[in-house]
Amino acid sequence: MPPERKSVTKRFSIGNLKGYLTVGLYDDGTPGEVFLTLRKPGSLERGLAHSLAIMISMLLQNGIPLSKIISKLKGLQYDPAGMTGDPKIPLARSLADYLGRWLELRFLDPKAKTRA
Repeated sequence: MPPERKSVTKRFSIGNLKGYLTVGLYDDGTPGEVFLTLRKPGSLERGLAHSLAIMISMLLQNGIPLSKIISKLKGLQYDPAGMTGDPKIPLARSLADYLGRWLELRFLDPKAKTRA
């Protein structure tokens, strides 16, 4: 990833879990890294979210197609799960499920609005 790059940041909530999802973009607008920041300092969820983001970033930077990553994330079921307040993804089965579905809508959906 270049030292300076554009990114997209999305505020999210899944049940009582709240946080921010930031995707760093290559010059062509494709994702190259993911950051997950949760509002639970020092929590297990925060550590696991950070680990998940690192792994996704490494996969993207090593040429694994985003569609393959998304297919592994979508449908994963674990706590916290619940309502999101996002009209396009009203219910998430887990943080990974929400992340996969949001990435798909934002970066793979041909009807998606212009990329950042």
